[in-house]
Amino acid sequence: MTGAGSGLGKSLAIKYSQSGSHVCLLGRTKTTLMNTASQLDGESSIYELDVTDKTNIEHVTESIIRVHGSIDCWVNNAGIGIFKPVIELTEEDVNRTIDTNLIGTIFCTQEVLKVMHRQKKGCFINIISNSGKVVKKMESVYSASKFGVRGFTEALAIECQDLNINILSAYMGNMITNLWRTTPSNEQRDSYMHPDRVAELIFESAKHQKDIQEENINVINHNIKKSLEINRKPIGE
Repeated sequence: MTGAGSGLGKSLAIKYSQSGSHVCLLGRTKTTLMNTASQLDGESSIYELDVTDKTNIEHVTESIIRVHGSIDCWVNNAGIGIFKPVIELTEEDVNRTIDTNLIGTIFCTQEVLKVMHRQKKGCFINIISNSGKVVKKMESVYSASKFGVRGFTEALAIECQDLNINILSAYMGNMITNLWRTTPSNEQRDSYMHPDRVAELIFESAKHQKDIQEENINVINHNIKKSLEINRKPIGE
C-alpha cells in the first residue's frame, strides 16, 4: 500500500487489516506510517519508500518478498496535488506531480508485476481520481498525470488479460483529505466523501473481482458506478 500514511491509503490499510491481511505500509515518512500501524487490528510492516526512486522500489520489493514470500495485492495510492493556474506552475511543480502520480505508479507496477508473473497470480488496485476522466480548472498538470495513469492502467489490463492478475481502477471525486491546501467551505465538505467510505467501496469491489480481468469503480458525490471496460469475459475463457 503506497501512500499509507494518511488519507485514502490509511483508510484502505485499516480496512484490509480488519479483513485479516498482513498490510505492508509504504510511504516516505516513517512517523505517519507508524501512526497508521498503531490503528491496525492485525500485523503490519513498515517500509520507507519514495515511488520516484526506482532503486528504492527494487530494494523494498525484494525485502517484502524475502520476509513475506509473496505480494497478493498491490495498491498504487501515492500521489500529490498542486493546484495553480498553468502559468504559475514551476518546473518543480510539474516534475513532482508527474514523477509521483504517473511515473511512480509505472515504476512500482514494473517491479511488482515481475513478482506476480512468478506467482502466476495477483491484483493491482490503482487509485486514479475522477480527474483522470474529467478536467477541472487549476488542475492542468494534476489531470495530465491522472489521465496518464488511466491510460497506463487500461494498457496494463490488456497485457495481463491472459494471466491470473486482476486490475481495479478507482476514480473518486473529492474526499476529505490533506490533498487540499485550503480548507473547504462547509458546503463543499458536505459533498466530499470520507476516505473510510471510499475505502470500503474499493475493498468490496476488489473482493468480488476475482473472476474479472479489469474493473473500473467510479465514486463521485457519495454515488458509486461500476463498469467493466477492458475485458468483459471471465479470466480463462
